[in-house]
Amino acid sequence: MYAIVEIAGQQFKVSKDLKVYVNRLTNEEGSKVSFDKVLLLDDNGTITLGAPAIEGASVEAKVLQHLKGDKVIVFKKKRRKGYKKRNGHRQYLTQIVIEGITGVGAKKAAPKKEAVEATTEEVEAPKKKVAKAKKEDTKE
Repeated sequence: MYAIVEIAGQQFKVSKDLKVYVNRLTNEEGSKVSFDKVLLLDDNGTITLGAPAIEGASVEAKVLQHLKGDKVIVFKKKRRKGYKKRNGHRQYLTQIVIEGITGVGAKKAAPKKEAVEATTEEVEAPKKKVAKAKKEDTKE
């Protein structure tokens, strides 16, 4: 089972127990995060597409750590002009691990209502009314 989910403005293909580096999130390390913008959901060959997102589907994740990415060198040059600029940049990232993918039909557990047992009189009473109505229709 995998899903394509939008996290911090970028789309990621995720599955259970996958570690992903995303743009810095505001959550604390060790906290749980839920992403509701699931764009595609594949459940053993059954593909569900969202328009644009699937309602009721979510991806649960846990924040492992906040870190900085590798240095990216930005070098600008204009030939024959003597113009050279060198700059560096390190992106702030968050490492998360995907703990689970919840599909459309699976909802969070709601408090269950107690089932009320119907007596035989309550079940047979509507049948008697219908039978009387049919007899009256045939007489007329």
